[in-house]
Amino acid sequence: MSPLEQELRSIIRDPGRIHPDEPLSKHTTFRIGGPADFLVEVSDRRELSGVLALATREHLPVYILGRGSNLLVSDSGVRGFVLILAGEFDQFQVDGLRVTAGGGYDLPKLATKVAKMGLGGLDFACAIPGTVGAGLVINAGAHGGDLSQSVSAATVIWADGREESLTPELIGFAYRSSKLQGASAIVVEVVFDLHPANQEELQGRMKHHLERRRATQPLQQPNAGSVFMNPPADYAGRLIEAAGLKGLTEGGAQISEKHANFIVNLGNATARDVLLLLDRVRGIVQDRFGVRLEPEVKIWGENPYFRF
Repeated sequence: MSPLEQELRSIIRDPGRIHPDEPLSKHTTFRIGGPADFLVEVSDRRELSGVLALATREHLPVYILGRGSNLLVSDSGVRGFVLILAGEFDQFQVDGLRVTAGGGYDLPKLATKVAKMGLGGLDFACAIPGTVGAGLVINAGAHGGDLSQSVSAATVIWADGREESLTPELIGFAYRSSKLQGASAIVVEVVFDLHPANQEELQGRMKHHLERRRATQPLQQPNAGSVFMNPPADYAGRLIEAAGLKGLTEGGAQISEKHANFIVNLGNATARDVLLLLDRVRGIVQDRFGVRLEPEVKIWGENPYFRF
């Protein structure tokens, strides 16, 4: 056992929640990714603060892993600590119209549960894979809604262990992003202010969203969701399809035949395959239409293949 693992064991109560050299392909919806030095499940703020302090002292990077969607991990993996928010971070509570959820709670599950309580404002999220915390950071949205419309506050812990409560203005919501993107803040709790709504109508809308997702997205193949953000007043998928790129392959990665803004893993795709395909697609779309597509998928680890 390495000295670093010994230190982790002094912080994490259950050593079974420490996973050295864990392949991240087992934890991403792309089914792609090399090993993390350590994958660690943290169950409360004491454990989280302890791991952050250790990472700071050892000059190691820290990553937060939600449900593994919207993520591409390098074939060589990532150094440092990859953290899963479990325990107290994977719970929610309701007080009237106010819902408080941990950063590690499943976002579509939350949307489904509050809709059954007759609370509206999150039904759009029933088909968005990921956690509450990750959804906040990217201002997850679909079907004309996004989290900025219902979030009233969030609590984050910074890399130095400092805890801070943020208003929507400080979160800085924008289209599929926020000021927290690229920052060292870890979202541990989010407060939503919802509104009364008809339970049957909410469930009807969610059923429609889920059916539409099944009809239009390649859910039977490993993928990470939409790979490019929509440019202003247009759709990335429309541009990619108009360029005749559906079905284009690079190694084991393919532009989906079902939805052009999805890349699917045909079974043996590497991160290198996906990155080269992203680069080819963006170059072709820019040459033909003069539109530069920006990636929506997050990329962890070494990336000499795709130019930002």
